[in-house]
Amino acid sequence: MTDNVISLGTITCLDLPADRVLDACKGNCSDGVIIVGRDDDGELYFASSIADGGAVLWLLEMAKKHLLENEA
Repeated sequence: MTDNVISLGTITCLDLPADRVLDACKGNCSDGVIIVGRDDDGELYFASSIADGGAVLWLLEMAKKHLLENEA
């Protein structure tokens, strides 16, 4: 049934399924990814394909800046 769902690429106030977000980044994030969230027990989950902690922190700070500037 979800084969005919079209992603509009817009900003939403609604939570999205994690699988949909992860699928959307495939092929678009070839330089690396950082995943931050909560697992099924509510514990912090963190994973990164980038080994350099400084680069990871820089990307997180850039994402934070982007989020704060684009928050409605």
